[in-house]
Amino acid sequence: MRGSVGHVLAVCAALWGTASAACSANLLIDDYSTYSTNVNDQGGWTSDDGSMTSITANVAAKKLTFTPKAGSYFYTSFGSCVAATTQGYNAITFPFKGPSAGSSFILELQTASSCASTTYNSYTFTVSGLTGATQTITVPLSSFAGANLNVIKAIVFGDYSKTGSAYELGQMDFSRLTFMYYNALLQPTSDDATMTSVVVIPGNRVVFTPKAGAYFYSNLDCVSATNKWGGIGLRIKAQAGTTFTVQLQYSASCSTDNFLYVDRTTAQLGWVFDGTEKFYSLPFSLYSGLDTGKLMSIMLHSTNNRPITLGPMAMYCGNTASEYVVAPTPIDNIPSATVPVTSSTATAFVIDQFSNPDSNALGFWHGGDDPTGYTISGGKLTIRFTDSDYAFYSQISAGCRDLTAYNNGYLHIAYSGSTAFSIALQQHNSACNENIAPYPETWDEVEASRYATAADIYVPISHFGIVKARAVGFAFKGFTSTTSTVITKVEIVGTVPAGRNIASKLPTAPLVFACTRPNSLAFAIDDGSPEYAQEVMKIIREENIKVTFFTVGVALRDSSNNLTNVYKDMLNQGHQVAYHSYTHPKIEGLGTNEAIDWEITQDIDAMTQTLGITSTHFRPPFGNEGAKMRQRIAKLIPGGKLINWSIDCEDWLYATGPTPEKQLDAFKRDLAKGGNLVVMHYLYPSTVSYLRQFIQLAKASGKQLMRVDQCLQEPGAPPV
Repeated sequence: MRGSVGHVLAVCAALWGTASAACSANLLIDDYSTYSTNVNDQGGWTSDDGSMTSITANVAAKKLTFTPKAGSYFYTSFGSCVAATTQGYNAITFPFKGPSAGSSFILELQTASSCASTTYNSYTFTVSGLTGATQTITVPLSSFAGANLNVIKAIVFGDYSKTGSAYELGQMDFSRLTFMYYNALLQPTSDDATMTSVVVIPGNRVVFTPKAGAYFYSNLDCVSATNKWGGIGLRIKAQAGTTFTVQLQYSASCSTDNFLYVDRTTAQLGWVFDGTEKFYSLPFSLYSGLDTGKLMSIMLHSTNNRPITLGPMAMYCGNTASEYVVAPTPIDNIPSATVPVTSSTATAFVIDQFSNPDSNALGFWHGGDDPTGYTISGGKLTIRFTDSDYAFYSQISAGCRDLTAYNNGYLHIAYSGSTAFSIALQQHNSACNENIAPYPETWDEVEASRYATAADIYVPISHFGIVKARAVGFAFKGFTSTTSTVITKVEIVGTVPAGRNIASKLPTAPLVFACTRPNSLAFAIDDGSPEYAQEVMKIIREENIKVTFFTVGVALRDSSNNLTNVYKDMLNQGHQVAYHSYTHPKIEGLGTNEAIDWEITQDIDAMTQTLGITSTHFRPPFGNEGAKMRQRIAKLIPGGKLINWSIDCEDWLYATGPTPEKQLDAFKRDLAKGGNLVVMHYLYPSTVSYLRQFIQLAKASGKQLMRVDQCLQEPGAPPV
């Protein structure tokens, strides 16, 4: 053949998201254990038809070693066919070692119109850039344009660039490559993009807007509920007349590729909806034939396309349904160390009394990120932001203002309500020009709660670690309470009331938006969909640059998505890999040191265990940061830096919309402003398709492209 928990088990208490296929294991094609009989693990014929100079199987190492000559090939076929699309497989993955750097071969996929067909069509993909060392190759099936991926008949390896030298081919799998999001069990949970929309809202709720064929699942990791848990309870809000089916999946072998299921409709469960949120139970006793000893997944499907809001989902103890209530956010113990009170001879400096909706007492702009989240009325600013990303700003200059004279003074804020927010003093760029990126250049911040009494907040200006000669203004940000904050006055004063104690300054990790090495630029790329990783690597290899990748820890520990192998290859090729949290939340929004610490330490542990490395660089998901998380980074990652950006291609805004080309416009805009630290994701095909242009635009600017640690001139970075 030749071609060219306590009483409840929390399932989804907080970590809702979209993710992978419900069955997340790979499909083994061949580990060569029966190669001596020319049969692969799918029962199909496998051979080189005598075309190689030599070919041998190492069963223990699960690999073939072969030496090709002109015209040599190796193939593996399937007894009938593989329906990759239906089964959720979207890539072929295998370890491979070429004879030397720069060698290549062609991978051929043979597909047909039906499994019974005796003819086939061939589709090819060139695997290039082999390093001479063993590397994991992942080829997305989308690389074979026009192929019928539901009728795959065979895979062929051929057209080797170097003959007469040894190659090695490791275990072959069909794989599912998706960027994972996870439930409270750290198991995949997803709608597989079948819904019209999935929106996570405050209060541990998720809102689904279904369409025809939509479903949602949450994996249970083969949990045993027998004689322990009697069912699943959750809160649901849906319109009157809403119907859907709830499926429970189980597997005697705990295999995600070999499971059975039982369906029950909302009518069979006795569920009736009226537009209000209520608690509903799912007794296992209603699922006749269900093996509760090996539960694999819960799935909602066959909706009648009406919006559904789900609350925390948990198994309940015994046969009496009970609700899992998410514990209230604990209050951190606030460090009580104080510093001596000093005084300043500078005159009091009133910044804002909120008498005007658009400008402060200095005549400069004030305003917020979300106009619906604050009001200015009657000399009061009332803030009720529901997202820790949002901030309110009050500028003290249209350019730079020198606050050096106030360094021994205090920022005074008269307030009432919540103190669960950060106070930042922003620093302008060296040109004091808002048209030059980054603007602002950086900021430092403190926790309001550490400096607050019942009605006043006093923060030493010296606690803001910025260049005071280039001050831009103050920002109130990182709000994490549902209680409003009301501010009536913002000023800098020379001293504080008698008897007042002032909290000591806690170190905060530096917040970086730009490279410091002259004429440098760094591509800092966040986690994406592994099916695009090989194309990203191919482009950056061909463009001969080194980059930095930020990766989520939980995905590294998930063997089904192949990310660990992807990042090992990236490291082997000289790229930098750094932290991006464990589960990708808005970290400052978590609200407590305990929750923030877990995200950071789990990410550190995951990278150490899977990749054998550590890092001092941390990119906060969504760029979300605040005083609390910066303090924890400083404590948990010695020398740690938060890496944000000054060039944003805005893939999150344009990649899946009608005008993806605007990603290029956004990149050009920020590059023209002098930005030199990139953020992008390999989540979307359009973004990946523009990557080469992004790189070439950066090169055309005259800048030297490099890794983040190199562009920050760090001592441990490789030489440029």
